[in-house]
Amino acid sequence: MPDILIRNADHILTMNDARDELRGADILIRDGMIVQVGHGLATDGDVIGAAGCVVTPGLVNTHHHLYQSMTRAVPGGQDALLFGWLKTLYPIWARMGPEEIFVSAQAGLAELALSGCSMTSDHLYLYPNGARLDDTIAAAAEIGLRFHPTRGAMSIGESAGGLPPDALVEKETAILDDCIRVIDAHHDPHEGAMLRVGVAPCSPFSVSRELMRDAALLARDKGVMLHTHLAENDEDVAYSLATFGCRPGQYAEDLGWVGDDVWHAHCVKLDGQEIELFARTRTGAAHCPCSNCRLGSGIAPLRAMRDAGLRVGLGVDGSASNDTGNLVLEARQAMLLQRVARGADAMSAREALEIATRGGAEVLGRHDCGRIAPGKRADLAIWDVGGFESAGSWDPAALLLAGPVGVRDLLVEGRTVVRDGRMVTLDLRAVLARQRALAARLAGGA
Repeated sequence: MPDILIRNADHILTMNDARDELRGADILIRDGMIVQVGHGLATDGDVIGAAGCVVTPGLVNTHHHLYQSMTRAVPGGQDALLFGWLKTLYPIWARMGPEEIFVSAQAGLAELALSGCSMTSDHLYLYPNGARLDDTIAAAAEIGLRFHPTRGAMSIGESAGGLPPDALVEKETAILDDCIRVIDAHHDPHEGAMLRVGVAPCSPFSVSRELMRDAALLARDKGVMLHTHLAENDEDVAYSLATFGCRPGQYAEDLGWVGDDVWHAHCVKLDGQEIELFARTRTGAAHCPCSNCRLGSGIAPLRAMRDAGLRVGLGVDGSASNDTGNLVLEARQAMLLQRVARGADAMSAREALEIATRGGAEVLGRHDCGRIAPGKRADLAIWDVGGFESAGSWDPAALLLAGPVGVRDLLVEGRTVVRDGRMVTLDLRAVLARQRALAARLAGGA
């Protein structure tokens, strides 16, 4: 692969340890890695002009359900709270299969890429009609995003007092066996890895305590990360108190679900003691502000989390509870909600962007990503600030205040995924046509 030089960027937001910001600077890339950042750099390789642009690390998405890209704005779930929303959608999801899982992942990953996202996790916790985690892995490999899929699971159906229908739950021995299979087949622990697998029982109300504990033991034996939903709304907390006799944070700690190899989605209802617990144990959180608004779950205590030293990244969550998958808009929403809750000085545009880049990479255990510095992976987003969305802005680097919501160019491991605002790694029109046909088939079975 020839060297690549990103030349003469108006502004580079490095997110390095010093949080340096460079003007009129260049970035030299070699073999998928950033080798030099500075002024007046030269190369015999390829050159990408960045005049009129802001360059940031690629954005990082720490929580998604890619399969939900097939079920946006479903009428029965549009105005429901979390549990009612799930009950509406479970029967529809039960009709999906490998093709739906693959195509919805393609569409969801493309949407993320166009919003500047270079690395994403995914939480796939249902496997109807022969679907496997491998279906999403194949989609990510085709598109070229850095991918952290998690082998989710549900094991307690309605007949046993759980929320999901019995048809969508699996036996716990089969779940653990398949976790081992996908880790052995796909997980890459090395620096610069394009694919890492995690273990992710869905939630405290859809799996047993035994599976949560066994999943933690398995993940640590295999050296992979752990992920689940936690403290998402008042119903979630009430269920934990009624069923387990403790708050969600205590439940997590009792079962070994704290540590720097764990991140929890949502955490909207964490109290002060739980925030302190997670900060002290280096447990991460995936903040999903748009989904939390859409389902009426509340405003997560993001400012308090950050002030306590809790590691936080952003997540778009599934498209059935967000209805979009744009990570720039997610970062803007995170900033705005903290201002609504705490005042206009509660969170700056730069801090929200840091959460969306370096913060997410740290939550996913990727200290090789999320910043622009020599020795880090060449995952870079180039934003054209010469257009209408940024017109009149006195600070083009404040992208979340006045800036584009789509990326001009996106590089992952030094390879171009988006060029001039268009996907270059797949035929997006063909994917959309296939997605529409499959979604219509799902709707026809209602």
